[in-house]
Amino acid sequence: MTPVLRTERLLLDPYVPEDEEDFVALFTDVRVSQWMGDGPEPEEANRALFRRVFTNVYDTGAFDVWAVRENGVLVGHAEIKPSRTTGGHELIYALAQNAWGRGLGTELARTICAYGFETLGLDAVDATIAEQNTASLAVMEKLGFTHVRDNPEDDGTVTKVLTLKRPGA
Repeated sequence: MTPVLRTERLLLDPYVPEDEEDFVALFTDVRVSQWMGDGPEPEEANRALFRRVFTNVYDTGAFDVWAVRENGVLVGHAEIKPSRTTGGHELIYALAQNAWGRGLGTELARTICAYGFETLGLDAVDATIAEQNTASLAVMEKLGFTHVRDNPEDDGTVTKVLTLKRPGA
């Protein structure tokens, strides 16, 4: 069961069915979704993804997925899950544009990494970030992530694979 986490300004809690419209709005915003997976998806694909969070993730206990809220309003999405790309556990997060530029990404990522180390017992947390996503790369640098390798993509872009080791590991 995905636990509730709190930061100074954010509440991370499991999605509820009433979050569907806000989830779809976040995932269909091209400014946000350009950095997620294969990029923007149609609305119906995002609705199906939202439903799969319940059936394929929460119902099976597959990994942790959170709605990210500020003052009760959904402003983002976060996950920590096993990754075939890195062979470890990957931090994934997205914030709505109105949450950018205020340090919330750093606050969110720091909290999820701490959860990975302290609760899940991970020795490292990985991140995969598009080379052009300079804001997320800056967050990872602030948190002490180190560059592991570059993965060239079929479209000519590069995804950076980064890792943060557990303190003392």
